[in-house]
Amino acid sequence: MKTVLTFRVHWQRSLVLFLGLLLPVVALAGHPGTVPDMPQMPAGNEPVLPLPPPPVVDPLKLELGRRLFYDPILSADGAVACVSCHDLADNGAQRVARPVVRPGQRHLVNAPTVFNASLNAFQFWDGRAGSLEEQIDSVVRGELEFATSWPELVARLKAREDYVQAFQRVYADGITPANVRDAIASFERTLLTPGSRFDRYLRGDEAALSAEEKQGYQLFKDYGCTACHQGVNLGGNLFQRLGIFGDFFAARDEISSADLGRFTLTGREQDRHVFRVPSLRNVAVTAPYFHDGSVTDLKQAVRLVARYQLGRIIPERDLSRILAFLKTLTGSYEGRPLDGKRR
Repeated sequence: MKTVLTFRVHWQRSLVLFLGLLLPVVALAGHPGTVPDMPQMPAGNEPVLPLPPPPVVDPLKLELGRRLFYDPILSADGAVACVSCHDLADNGAQRVARPVVRPGQRHLVNAPTVFNASLNAFQFWDGRAGSLEEQIDSVVRGELEFATSWPELVARLKAREDYVQAFQRVYADGITPANVRDAIASFERTLLTPGSRFDRYLRGDEAALSAEEKQGYQLFKDYGCTACHQGVNLGGNLFQRLGIFGDFFAARDEISSADLGRFTLTGREQDRHVFRVPSLRNVAVTAPYFHDGSVTDLKQAVRLVARYQLGRIIPERDLSRILAFLKTLTGSYEGRPLDGKRR
């Protein structure tokens, strides 16, 4: 019996690794939205790619997108802007489990960082948007976000002569829903955080990582973490069930609709508790973790992922090395390291 159980566990782990490598292709092919091309593997067949430089965007469009990102005029009550949940002066998110943007209105899910979000194949924890433009559409209509409609939003912008002129300088047809989406998405695509020590290592700088950090990266691969966290964003390009080797939600007194993941969209039982795999870029400074922000400590988050996603208990020594590696994924925005310190 012990032999049979051991075989079964190893078979399950092998299946998880296989599916983790297969699902990015399946998920991308099956998603109806527009998704970026899958990047090529770097030299040496590493499962992770260094970040590209930020795209070059027309300066007038970039400034318009930045202005819209910060302006609460986009919301029905003039109280909420994109930056309300995604603080670019900090880590691109909020340091709370679930944001409160209006008194008494708490989001059902944790706000993921907007930094490097353009490199995700899907947006939102349930992956309901296949592009930044689709994501903006959802935020405009969302009751806990802008709580408005495109006709109302466009009317508010057209009532402002400064916005009328700004759009006319960039777009021949002026203020339209498509142009608002394009301006904000174009700005968000520049929100990349290059310059991490790990990216320098991937590009050939062996001295960028210490021996412990290199060992941590090797362990990260050996334990199978790259089955889900690979590519340029170390995640963001496939869906996975939270709780493959155990019931992650067993101790919950109540299961919210947000805990159901993609099931709320598809109604398919196989999508229950299935979420978009998060990016690990800047993971050391983007706590709290998981879709509900229920874990604030990175070490605890890694332990839980190892237990429920890999069926493993990672020894303390290995865990410390993996954590050392994860801390090398922190990059910079506009020359400011995202080290978790406000300036």
